[in-house]
Amino acid sequence: MNAPTPNKELAAAEAGCGCAPAPAGPPELLDEQVRSALAATTQGLSLASFWLAGLDWAMHAAISPGKVSAAVGEWLGSTIAAGAGALPGALPGTSPGAVPGAQPAPPADLRFADPAWSRWPYCCWRDAFHSNEALWESLTHGLTGVSPHHERLVSFCVRQMLDTCSPGNVWWLNPVVLQAAAASAGGNFANGAQNWLEDLQDVVADLTHEPALRRPPAFKVGRDVAVTPGKVVFRNALMELIQYAPAGAEVWREPVLIVPSWIMKYYILDLQPHDSMVRYLVGQGHTVFMISWKNPGAEARDTGLDDYLRLGPREALRVVQERCPGTRIHAAGYCLGGTLMAICAAALSRDGEGAGDGAPLRSLTLFASETDFSEPGELGLFIDSSALSTLDATMRRQGYLDGPQMAAAFQMLHSRDLVWSRMMSEYLLGKRLRPNDLVSWNRDLTRLPYRMHSECLHKLFLTNDLAEGRYCVDGRPVALADLELPLFAVGTEHDHVSPWRSVYKLHLLTSAELTFLLTSGGHNAGIVSEPGHPGRRYRVATRAARADYGSPEQFLARAARHEGSWWPCWQEWLASHSGARVAARDPAPGALAEAPGSYVLES
Repeated sequence: MNAPTPNKELAAAEAGCGCAPAPAGPPELLDEQVRSALAATTQGLSLASFWLAGLDWAMHAAISPGKVSAAVGEWLGSTIAAGAGALPGALPGTSPGAVPGAQPAPPADLRFADPAWSRWPYCCWRDAFHSNEALWESLTHGLTGVSPHHERLVSFCVRQMLDTCSPGNVWWLNPVVLQAAAASAGGNFANGAQNWLEDLQDVVADLTHEPALRRPPAFKVGRDVAVTPGKVVFRNALMELIQYAPAGAEVWREPVLIVPSWIMKYYILDLQPHDSMVRYLVGQGHTVFMISWKNPGAEARDTGLDDYLRLGPREALRVVQERCPGTRIHAAGYCLGGTLMAICAAALSRDGEGAGDGAPLRSLTLFASETDFSEPGELGLFIDSSALSTLDATMRRQGYLDGPQMAAAFQMLHSRDLVWSRMMSEYLLGKRLRPNDLVSWNRDLTRLPYRMHSECLHKLFLTNDLAEGRYCVDGRPVALADLELPLFAVGTEHDHVSPWRSVYKLHLLTSAELTFLLTSGGHNAGIVSEPGHPGRRYRVATRAARADYGSPEQFLARAARHEGSWWPCWQEWLASHSGARVAARDPAPGALAEAPGSYVLES
């Protein structure tokens, strides 16, 4: 099915709202071709952004001799002290196997967690590396005059270079690798080479766009994951709508509609039965609907955010109302899916459909979703005018942003965990990481249409139009201040995509009743937090409608800590905002296909 073509009236309305790009003439087309050719050689990264950041930092470092000399002096002192303490026999009782002067690795640096790193001479390499990290941390942070964005970008680049030079990445400096080589007579290197060849095959598959060359996934969609029974009850050019089969004879009157992010596939919320949020909700008596986004190709290059809004949440709400007549809907969105659902709810409120018996929504829940993008986390490193101009050129040339391109950006943001630690384990130790459903989902990559992704980055991330009242739907701006329905927002403690303090800013954008929950984990693992998962905890507090604002620090001080999964807390909140129980709804009438449908299987 072809992607939708934005209508001319909408384009004209967007132009009046400052949303539509100006038509390109010959000079602009020539510039686009040059930028596109350059972007192809830099993998979509803006060299200008990095050079400007480096120049900003270097010029201010040159006129800050006090800070630079203090940092270097501290580095020299710590290096000399560590070196003297690490020499065998330097102190009474010192031996190569026990070095009193050696410092333990920072708790967060799992690369040096093995006790062998505390032995001489390996502790020397480790401590020297940490000393260099401390030096550059001091030099790249707090330098007066450097713009915050340039400071973060320079710090990121330095971190990449330091991580590349870590002694843990060099087999003859890494005691763990040497021990494995001795124990296996070099078999770890043979296994590592085999792992490297298999990964190279996947890279070739990505570059040649031949998915058949990729290794088969450990978890197959529809067999191992996304197995909750249900039916596809609606399909259009952008999404399939799945209605899940009830688990009992009665359900809560208000159905739940979930809008996942289009960046990855929906089944992160329907993994295996034991960690499926969908199955959990169905088991608690909820009628659950799920949007499954289509994986677009070059034919969808002109599909924009308004198309995703119109053919996604708005169309889904219409279908859910038809299948569950006479009731309102609990809407929930994950990541950018939550942002889109918030825009939809704000547009409904603006148009007089946000409150009252005839309104489609009963409540709105946002999972790790930002509505204010002034502090977008580490993803903001790649977002400035120059970076987006280069990325636009890349996407314009191919019509979309490819999954491997997006994955490479996230891997650079977390290279310590996603690149170097993995390479050490799989290539130097020869140990394949045990596959799990979440990792398998993470490798199931999607594409993003050029226009939609460009609008998302420019309107939301770069200029923060939604929070500042400039984001337009149907030619008119929307504001979250118009929301009056109950809100539930979930942040995760270690989220580098949607930092929880950024998610918390929803408190500043609306005066509606708002329950905020902060859970342990990251952007994905914190949301997939099923009951019984070890080590999970959360804090939760509710701000009444039109109550005074409380800061994130006040939230941490006041909200009690609870052990376990946050899912039961949210489910109880849904139940408290629901009406009486009604007869279960069968998804079979009018169904098009069995769940999980066809869109989720597209590669």
